[in-house]
This record gives sequence, structure tokens and C-alpha cells, in this order.
Amino acid sequence: MGFEIRRAEAGDAEAACQVLRRSISECCVPDHRNDPAILGPWLGNKTPQMVASWFESPTNHAFVATSEGRVVGVSLLTSAGKLALCYLLPEARGHGAGKAMLQQVEALALELGIKSLFLHSTATAETFFAGLGYAADGNVRSPYGVETILFWKSLTADGSPPDATKRKRFCSCSSN
Repeated sequence: MGFEIRRAEAGDAEAACQVLRRSISECCVPDHRNDPAILGPWLGNKTPQMVASWFESPTNHAFVATSEGRVVGVSLLTSAGKLALCYLLPEARGHGAGKAMLQQVEALALELGIKSLFLHSTATAETFFAGLGYAADGNVRSPYGVETILFWKSLTADGSPPDATKRKRFCSCSSN
């Protein structure tokens, strides 16, 4: 599967929304266990209008992975250095699009002067992020009831960890 990574546009919102909804529904079953009390809230804000607003926000930087003109992945970096989204269609997993999107996000973060990235990973994506150099730093329960793993990655050559006092801006968590 060949793909291209490019900046997301408002016109990508509907397709990106479908990526998010399918990825969560179909790939993250170990996390939500098909429990409507978890899945409903998790999918609740995944609407084309909400995704468009995320793409249009001046504090967000979104990318899509496309294959044959079809959006197959979506990622979003906040100006605060948080990777807020990194999702693929189920059939796009394992072909390198996720890694390519993440590399694009990391390159942009460095251009913006962001020295480290943070994210909350599902158990489903834990191996993916760990394999790309992200370090686990405790667990955090999401607002929709999924236990997530806080990951961070230094983007600087010295590999120094982020300042723990600044990390608190990104989550209300503690290392376990």
C-alpha cells in the first residue's frame, strides 16, 4: 500500500472522522471491550464538525495519510507538544503510514521548537509507540474510562527527559 503524508485540510474532516471512528471501534476492542459505556463517550466527539474544528484551530497541526486519494490515517499535534491523535484505518495498519505520520509530526515539532512530545496511548498502540522510541511514564484514565499509558519522547540529540513540572500541564497523572 503506497501512501502520502500531507497537512490536513478542513475538507478532510469527514474522511478523518471515519478513520477515527473505525480505528477506535475496530482496532481498540481490547481497550473498550465493546462496552457502550466506554465506546459511546469515546466516539462522542468524533464528528466531522468537531474534527474540522480541530483542523482549523491555530494551536493544532494535523496531518493525514492518503492512499490512492483516500484518507487512511490522521494525526494531530498541539502547540503544547501533545500528540492528540494518531489513528489509521484497520486495513492501513502495518504498512508504515503510522510511522510516517509520526515522523512528520516529530519533524514539525522540532521546527516549532518543541523539544519533547507527550501522548496518551491505548494498550492497543502501546507496542507501536514503544517501538518508535517513546518511553512509558505511568498510566492515566481517560475521560471516557479507558486506561491509557502516558508516553513521552525527547526530540533533542541529548535525549534528556522533559521537565516533570511542565509535564503536569499535559495530564493530571503520576508515575506508577
